[in-house]
Amino acid sequence: MNLLELSEQEIIRRNSLNELRAMGIDPYPAAEYVTNAFSTDIKAAFKDDEEEPRHVSVAGRIMSRRVMGKASFVELQDSKGRIQVYVTRDDICPEENKDLYNVVFKRLLDLGDIIGIEGFVFRTQMGEISIHAQKLTVLSKSLRPLPIVKYKDGVAYDKFDDPELRYRQRYVDLIVNDGIKETFLKRTKVIKTMRAVMDEAGYTEVETPILQSIPGGASARPFITHHNSLDIDLYMRIATELYLKRLIVGGFEGVYEIGKNFRNEGMDKTHNPEFTCMELYVQYKDYNWMMDFTERMLERICIAVNGCTETTIDGKTISFKAPYRRLPILEAIQEKTGYDLTGKTEEEIREVCKALNMEIDETMGKGKLIDEIFGEFCEGTFIQPTFITDYPVEMSPLTKMHRSKPGLTERFELMVNGKELANAYSELNDPIDQEERFKEQMRLADKGDDEAMIIDQDFLRALQYGMPPTSGIGIGIDRLVMLMTGNAFIQEVLFFPQMRPEKVAPKDAPAKYMELGIPEEWVPVIQKAGYNLVASMKEVNPQKLHMDICGVNKKYKLELKNPTVDEVTAWINQL
Repeated sequence: MNLLELSEQEIIRRNSLNELRAMGIDPYPAAEYVTNAFSTDIKAAFKDDEEEPRHVSVAGRIMSRRVMGKASFVELQDSKGRIQVYVTRDDICPEENKDLYNVVFKRLLDLGDIIGIEGFVFRTQMGEISIHAQKLTVLSKSLRPLPIVKYKDGVAYDKFDDPELRYRQRYVDLIVNDGIKETFLKRTKVIKTMRAVMDEAGYTEVETPILQSIPGGASARPFITHHNSLDIDLYMRIATELYLKRLIVGGFEGVYEIGKNFRNEGMDKTHNPEFTCMELYVQYKDYNWMMDFTERMLERICIAVNGCTETTIDGKTISFKAPYRRLPILEAIQEKTGYDLTGKTEEEIREVCKALNMEIDETMGKGKLIDEIFGEFCEGTFIQPTFITDYPVEMSPLTKMHRSKPGLTERFELMVNGKELANAYSELNDPIDQEERFKEQMRLADKGDDEAMIIDQDFLRALQYGMPPTSGIGIGIDRLVMLMTGNAFIQEVLFFPQMRPEKVAPKDAPAKYMELGIPEEWVPVIQKAGYNLVASMKEVNPQKLHMDICGVNKKYKLELKNPTVDEVTAWINQL
């Protein structure tokens, strides 16, 4: 790395790294460092009346330190928490040579470095459970300074709280901000509990293709890639549905998959183009059974994560205690808008949209229009878990027709905190009906709907072999974790959410500077001084530019021969 790309702190740390190596200390040792305790466990197990102090070996990152001559205190952070370490010169340097304390610990180690400590547990005079160090081992030298968050009386100061930086540098976020790791541990618990519920029911976890020749199972715009060997375009899957149904045809009682889906659509606080979904399909069940199963599963997940059936998000308390309200979608629309859409044609619904002052276009079919009305006037109003049921057939190309309500299907969406959490059907298993539904989707695509489904002929062939009556559901894991952890933004529950590329200041190529007579070795110096573009030198005073670049040369000890003011003036006069 070019020295001029480093900050002063980074240069100091790299010099310390070189000094450690010169002393014969490997700053990145390969050998296993054996630990036998974690910070939180040490504190929980400590007893003041123990006859013999407990000897421990721990490892972690230096988060703060107070050096007081021959003795110092260090706050060490391991994977579970933090603990204080008491370090004295004579304890870690029992021999005559005291360099490990005087040079390494006091001068060459920095905040953020990772060390190993062997010693015994005791309580300080201030009452804090600590480790008295008897041996110190350097395990990893940190070359970048951490943004250190200071806490006093439970209040954080100098926070690392810029969302752009936190999401882009999640590793730093996890190190310095309390509570971030807890969110992701809860995410793990959500998935483990969900998996346990389905495993206990006897259902089989499976894996299906991520690269697909036809993006099916949902109405969404896919990502497209190209397979060089086959010379065909492939799609990142938008759902796992059609492959999981093939397995039901093949004879599985119940199958589920927890995995990534990809949709080439907008990004906001509840949407990420790459997201995690769970889909479950069970033979001989219907959507009424699935509502009961979903209630029980979500109630159990909430208890596992939060210790009760309630969670709080956006200042609202949400109860996952079963049962949940069940409300047909057309009744919900009538309840919120006053318009009864039952039996209405596409044109009549279009007129309702106009009366409601909605923006619509000619590419929208009947299902899309109803979906837009529900999304604008109804969806955001359902805070407590509510099953919205019995969707029109135009909105549900993969769903079985309702057994007693013509024109409707046996489908539900679970709404929580104003957003869809789950989508489920009594699955369509009539291959002739399914083919007609696909054809209707293609007619919508011809009208310009780029989210309409493509006909999957192999899936139709599978249905023709006979699929038993089946119920299926998809649950958005990311949104579920948001609810269970009280986070309003999806980026808070994804380790590495999708981000725009980092902005990089534009720089002219060295050749443009060299055209002015500037030696090549001085180009990075000029840019380090803030003149990234040749044009930015045009109006500057030659003496100022001379002073700026000579200052960089001196500060970074580059040992370049400084140009004269006259030479700098000649450069600028070329512009």
